Amino acid sequence: MKPAAFDYVRAESVAHAAQILAGAGSDGKVIAGGQSLMPMMNFRLVKPSVLVDINAIAGLDHVELNGSRLRIGALVRHFMTACDPIIAQHAPIVTEAMKHVAHLTVRNRGTFCGSVCHADPAAEMPMMTVLLDGRIHAVSTRGMRIIPIGEFFAGSLVTSLEPDELVTTVDLATTGREMGYGFHEFARRHGDYALAAVAVLMRREAGKARDVRIAVMGVGEMPSRVPAAEEVIEGNELCDAAILRATESLRTAISPNSDLNASADYRRHLAGALAGRAIRDAWSRAREAVPA
Repeated sequence: MKPAAFDYVRAESVAHAAQILAGAGSDGKVIAGGQSLMPMMNFRLVKPSVLVDINAIAGLDHVELNGSRLRIGALVRHFMTACDPIIAQHAPIVTEAMKHVAHLTVRNRGTFCGSVCHADPAAEMPMMTVLLDGRIHAVSTRGMRIIPIGEFFAGSLVTSLEPDELVTTVDLATTGREMGYGFHEFARRHGDYALAAVAVLMRREAGKARDVRIAVMGVGEMPSRVPAAEEVIEGNELCDAAILRATESLRTAISPNSDLNASADYRRHLAGALAGRAIRDAWSRAREAVPA
């Protein structure tokens, strides 16, 4: 398959890219890694009139710690995310999730921000952005805006990003040394899209779980938090009975679809099993808070 005809522009700066996108109306697309965009173009699922290549723009390939937030630039590749010491120290669950992302070629070219913007419900980086209260920094000729993750995803492969906006950064909340984490995913083959995955964060305080976060992917149109399961664990000691209640709450809360890969019932059962493992891992890694 070949894509429909398009113009190609190698942007020299963020302002230049925004100008080209503004001139393209709704027909421009940004390319950084192209691991999702190019297959869609080849199948003519998308037909941009102009492709804006941002790979020459300086300053977009950095990971930075800004107070209690991690800033991940638009040209940070998956392999860079997986190996970055700042991410490993301040958001180790992202490092853990990166072990499941695609295959070597994809990790060498694909980008963290590109994955978030693609909004595949079975991809790890959108899920991490939900779990860590992410914010998306978008630029256009109208200026810059910061989009909270709760307002960003609108459905499978759909976001609130405007056609003329360029994402320059995604920032994430850091988790700190005391926060335990767990991430479990199941795919038919390593690197394939997940049938289901669950991520859990929590810390300990006086022997009880606090600041519990549980997120799922592959079991709905978007990655999402599961407040019902979080509430079961929050403020309680972790035991087998509490974990069982949390997994059952998670199974009740999610609404997976049936498709060629798995039935809804199978995905629901699988998500509960993965949640139990992730909760136990997070509890075992959580450190008791040290009084100030």
